[in-house]
Amino acid sequence: MAEKKDKAAPKAAAKKTEPAATKPADAKAAAPKAAKPAKPAAPKGTPTPPRNDPRGRHRALIGFVRSDKMDKTVVVEVTSLRRDAVYGKYLKTRSRYKAHDEKNQYKTGDKVEIREHRPLSKEKHWIVSRMIEAAKVE
Repeated sequence: MAEKKDKAAPKAAAKKTEPAATKPADAKAAAPKAAKPAKPAAPKGTPTPPRNDPRGRHRALIGFVRSDKMDKTVVVEVTSLRRDAVYGKYLKTRSRYKAHDEKNQYKTGDKVEIREHRPLSKEKHWIVSRMIEAAKVE
């Protein structure tokens, strides 16, 4: 029995003598961090450039006028493609927005751009910003 204990002791000693410096954590600690280059400061008095942020102040949508029967209001239909989560097929979706038309100048069939605005009524918080294409008269 004493012989078995003696054989086990050298194996345990061999495990203890392995170098501990081979750990990857030591390599990270030894490597210096690279400093980021400093951005040039804008001179004083220059305005900040506009941000092209999709979450910016006013969203803009393009659609067609579907109804102009209300006074100073048009209904604009915006179509977009949405991808089905399960099948991956693209489906056409449409949304209708009531938009403010101050001069009653936009007619049914006009292609217009609408922008978000403060609420003007219960359902109207968009304004028509510009006409892209007039309706085709046949």
